Amino acid sequence: MTITLPLEPQDEARLMAAAHARGLPLDALVREALDRILAETGETSAPASGAALVAAMQASPYREVDLDVARDRAPVRDVEF
Repeated sequence: MTITLPLEPQDEARLMAAAHARGLPLDALVREALDRILAETGETSAPASGAALVAAMQASPYREVDLDVARDRAPVRDVEF
């Protein structure tokens, strides 16, 4: 999932400075903050079911991508016993 978050220039600069001070890329700093928020909910995420995976794939904005793998038949020789 991609989230667009409009920030004021001064807030963006402060986040960049905080990430730089911790030696992290900005996305890693934001991910840490999100992980803390999610941990506070006390809920553990269950593994995704097959139905959830199919639903997520069907909701993809890249529906034109073909996920089927082209398969060729393996060559077979006649064997005499």
